[in-house]
Amino acid sequence: MNTFFRTTALALCSTLVLVAASLPAGAAEVTPARITFDGQIRNNSLALSPDEATAVVSYSERPDVIVYDLATGAVRGVLRGYVTPRNIVFAPDGKSFYVSDSSLGTVTRLDTTTLKPLATASTLAAGPGAFGTALSKDGSALYVNNQASSTVTRLDTASGQAKAVITGFAQPRQGVRLSPDGAKLYVTNFLGDKVTIVDTQTDKIEGEITGFNKIRAISVTADGKTLFAANSGSNDIAVVDIAARRVTGTVPVGRDPYGAALTPDGRFVYSGNLADNTVSVIDVATLKVVATIAGFKQPRQAIVFTRDGKTAYVLNEDLSISKVERAGQRIVATVAAAQAVAAY
Repeated sequence: MNTFFRTTALALCSTLVLVAASLPAGAAEVTPARITFDGQIRNNSLALSPDEATAVVSYSERPDVIVYDLATGAVRGVLRGYVTPRNIVFAPDGKSFYVSDSSLGTVTRLDTTTLKPLATASTLAAGPGAFGTALSKDGSALYVNNQASSTVTRLDTASGQAKAVITGFAQPRQGVRLSPDGAKLYVTNFLGDKVTIVDTQTDKIEGEITGFNKIRAISVTADGKTLFAANSGSNDIAVVDIAARRVTGTVPVGRDPYGAALTPDGRFVYSGNLADNTVSVIDVATLKVVATIAGFKQPRQAIVFTRDGKTAYVLNEDLSISKVERAGQRIVATVAAAQAVAAY
């Protein structure tokens, strides 16, 4: 742990001790104040299990992570003990999932069936500021953005140990994607509005792409040739030629777009527009918006699709999930509304 992480962790622990010590003797137990490391940064996350039976969701303003049974629409569990949960990703076999927390400075790995930490390598240290995550196809390597130290750490999931710490970024947050062949890692930098390209064989930065405006989510096409990025500062989606490393065009969408999710067939991009409570649907062939779906509650980057591409799930601010029928481009159901979570 470097000096920055050590000092921050000690400061957080000291604050918690002081809060506990300030309680008068014999006082009733109270819930301690939520003390965040980077709580001014807000984001949400939605992960769909490979068998499409389970959804795990979080919002950084809430210290809990919610697990839904998508077949019944019921809450399977509420995972507590987080502070600012940032990103969720399932292991390729679906037996476990990872949750990063920037205030705790960890990535926890939990069993999908029991919702308990794994017996081994269940807590991976990533340092305060741990944010976006990307998992290799075989599940052996987890890449973790750290917006505080401006690094990306490659963790070995079997041992939980860091195998490389890559420097040279500028506040990498949630946006991080591997190329389809796993050879490149694309990392968004909130400062400087750029995407950094990392060679995953050498763990070295090999280039960058600039020209964004408050960059948020990114996605990469299956052929590895095109990258889409949400520009919340200019209300559009940037289209990037990866080989040329430049923005070749933009597509206007709603206000304050955060999402840039590609459908499984690569034909459409869905953008969650935070300020409009809408999702824009972009035709990749024409680079035109072909539908605007209303009825969401502050949708951000948390948009996922079923493998057959018939359904999209969009996370709302209250951690309910809107189920979108893609054929009709409309919300057909809301999975586990906020009241159900509160009553769990």
